[in-house]
Amino acid sequence: MNEYTGDEMVRIMAALSNPHRMRVVATLVRGATYVSQLARELEISRPLLQVHLRRLEAAGLVTSQLRISEEGKAMKFYSIEPFALQLSPESIARGASSLSLPDTEEGSER
Repeated sequence: MNEYTGDEMVRIMAALSNPHRMRVVATLVRGATYVSQLARELEISRPLLQVHLRRLEAAGLVTSQLRISEEGKAMKFYSIEPFALQLSPESIARGASSLSLPDTEEGSER
């Protein structure tokens, strides 16, 4: 299991603190898919989905890859980056000792 720094833990937990982003991760567990298909499956707009995908990608939870369809159309596919974050009082204490982020409500951006 990965040992995350406090900053990494904050980024991961903040990224997963939104129900849409949790649904994105849950959907991508089944395999990589492109943005339009993902938006249809989740029943949200593509612009809103893009906001959430950028947040998940910034946290290192998903990656993207541009592919060209048979028709020559550029399609951005997203897939899960394997991660495992175990939360316990001890793991939080270890993470807190390495925090370098300012003491703000980072997770409040949704």
